[in-house]
Amino acid sequence: MSSAVLLMAHGTPSSLDQMPEYLTRVRGGRPPSEELVAEMRRNYSAIGGRSPLTEITLRQRDALAERLGGVARVAVGMRNWRPYIAEAIDELGRAGVTRVVGIPMAPQFSTLSVRKYVDDAQAATPAGMRFECVGSYHAHPRLLEAFAARIREAGGVGPDERVVFTAHSLPERVIASGDPYAAEVRATAAGVAGLAGIADFDLAFQSAGRTPEPWIGPELNALVRERAAGGTRRLLVVPIGFVSDHTEILFDLDVQAAETAAGCGVALRRTPSPNDSAEFIRLLEELATAALKSGPEASEGGAGPLADEARPVGRS
Repeated sequence: MSSAVLLMAHGTPSSLDQMPEYLTRVRGGRPPSEELVAEMRRNYSAIGGRSPLTEITLRQRDALAERLGGVARVAVGMRNWRPYIAEAIDELGRAGVTRVVGIPMAPQFSTLSVRKYVDDAQAATPAGMRFECVGSYHAHPRLLEAFAARIREAGGVGPDERVVFTAHSLPERVIASGDPYAAEVRATAAGVAGLAGIADFDLAFQSAGRTPEPWIGPELNALVRERAAGGTRRLLVVPIGFVSDHTEILFDLDVQAAETAAGCGVALRRTPSPNDSAEFIRLLEELATAALKSGPEASEGGAGPLADEARPVGRS
């Protein structure tokens, strides 16, 4: 049996001209308003005109392929932009692959992210090919170490510095329905804090979508203002809900949150995402190797998809 590993991520447009098409796909086929397109183009322009998500994921692919040493092919598939998940699976099928192990580039499971990747992959899997998905790895020791290593590489936590772990927000009703995402984010934060020797920290959520319903919090910018009002003057942000530096990091943190902090007299810095660091690639190797050695199990979380209108406006 010929096997492959498929790294699955959100996807990002290659140019500002592609923004309307990209946002239409993210929004489940609903065209975005001109105002939203203009806003997203401004955000992307503020970080150089494009997100590095695809390039980083391709580097992760190449590094994982080297670690696996030919045991399996490694491919990349994106949900909302090229190379699409379906395109990647089709290419693997034409190459003779009969078994695909998916690894979501999101460590905490949610019905609004990981479940969508799995649905796309399963829908694209042809007869004669088997698709399986690695389950949530939010508390895997190598993931926790990858984040803790980034804190150490940043010089550790200063004596007067407050640590804030962050992850993407979700609608409150999704969590209330039983989605494990928020609990898994909290577990990741606690695990990283333990490895890094951080006794006290904050957990905040960022990048909420544009819907009238409430999203889980505390919202990062609100927390920054609250901490500033309480006398905090230095913050170290550690984004544990993301494994690559992309728009939710480069704009929402490095631009938006940094501006909020500066306006409050707070110095804000952040740790890099794992990206293609050695520890993160070793994590991917362990996940892939374990899955390839196991039997056919669909361990992606078991929850069904939710309505398209609930999907957050991802930017990646």
